Amino acid sequence: MADKKVLTVDNINPHIRDMEYAVRGRLAIRAEEIRDELAQGRKFPFNTVVSCNIGNPQQLNQKPITFFRQVASLCENPDLLTADKEPIVSQLYPKDAIDRARQILKDIGAGIGAYSHSQGVPALRKAVASFIAERDGHPADPNSIYLTQGASAGVQNILSILTENEKTGILIPIPQYPLYSATLTLLGATPVPYYLDEDSGWSLDVEEIRKTVHEARSKGTDVRALVIINPGNPTGQCLDAQNMQDILTFCHTERLVLLADEVYQTNIYEPEQRPFVSFKKALKEHPERDAIELVSFHSISKGMIGECGRRGGYFECCNLDSGVMAQLYKMASVSLCPNVSGQIMTALMVTPPKQGEPSYALYQNEMTGLYESLRRRSKKLEAVFNDMEGVTCQPAMGSMYLFPRIRLPPKAIAKAAELKVLPDAFYADQMLEATGVCVVPGSGFAQKEGTWHFRSTFLPPEELFDDFCGNLRKFHADFMATYN
Repeated sequence: MADKKVLTVDNINPHIRDMEYAVRGRLAIRAEEIRDELAQGRKFPFNTVVSCNIGNPQQLNQKPITFFRQVASLCENPDLLTADKEPIVSQLYPKDAIDRARQILKDIGAGIGAYSHSQGVPALRKAVASFIAERDGHPADPNSIYLTQGASAGVQNILSILTENEKTGILIPIPQYPLYSATLTLLGATPVPYYLDEDSGWSLDVEEIRKTVHEARSKGTDVRALVIINPGNPTGQCLDAQNMQDILTFCHTERLVLLADEVYQTNIYEPEQRPFVSFKKALKEHPERDAIELVSFHSISKGMIGECGRRGGYFECCNLDSGVMAQLYKMASVSLCPNVSGQIMTALMVTPPKQGEPSYALYQNEMTGLYESLRRRSKKLEAVFNDMEGVTCQPAMGSMYLFPRIRLPPKAIAKAAELKVLPDAFYADQMLEATGVCVVPGSGFAQKEGTWHFRSTFLPPEELFDDFCGNLRKFHADFMATYN
């Protein structure tokens, strides 16, 4: 008995044992192994691993926004702002970056190495509130805003406070981002899946969701909240204004809290056809604007910024009970505060350089260049997938992903069964070993029974994109020839 460990896989929290997160699951682990083996000189049919399994733009060589990094670097090293260094620093940094860093440090007061207010630095929350007000045309209260360690931490906090017991049900879209299913598993809550319709561009049918709610409640599930990811992940769809009003009415009549994951709000590739509208704006135009409970999330990890590793974001609460708000504050206090570097980048995201300021032209050039490049890559990869045998792919109206459907030959499905893996996982395994491209099988997001998909980012650098697409074409043709 002395040799037996106190803590084993058999006696840990069972919710952790049951939790899955496919975006960084088995395939991603294998991709890292291959990356190490390449570095040690082992030969593969490719020279590098391309991580298309996660929306991590700077990992795939997306250049950071200059102004944001300039301000962040000055905040990290405030000695550069002393009078004796001013002649040198003014040659290296534009005046508005220097002024902004000074103002941020003044607002923070104690410097970025000290704890901040548990909700985030008040002045930085005011900046977020001003951004929301300008975006939506309606005021926002800084005291209803929490700065967070990326949007994920905010989602986890809100799901935690929603969960009373194992009967608590949360509606999540299928396909879904596995943050939601993993967190609900960890909390012991009940995911209540509702299906998006692939054939109509991953649309959402409110009446079908209503049936899902009533069925779940008839079986004893206390359905409390509806998760909407808009623009969609992994599907890339973008809701229209009328659909959003219908969703709000549905939440009011069914007494549901609406959780709006809006982290891809600047990744909109057909703005004339389907512009982004926030649920906060939609709520303010709804007859029950003061009754519907809404929490919306945003992040610095996406958009053209891609500052994933800095872990910054926020959520805004609308119409939540004052007692619940007090409990949210208590939860935030337990973690002391979100990291201050992430708070700074969040504030910079919502207050970029203005026209007439020294950094404006470069900022606009960088943001526009990244946006147009992402839009081109989205269309190019969509065309590649739709040109493959047995593959169909809906366009990405937004986000950073495509979610093609693959119709696999019976021999491939049989081989997957022999290897005791799901067919889409087998396909993704083979892709990784043949091309170095790591994607996520659709089964990691859940999908309609009998269908198989995978999710890929379109983030590989544009100068390498033709080779990337060519490798995928060749792999798929070889795979189909082998298993047809």
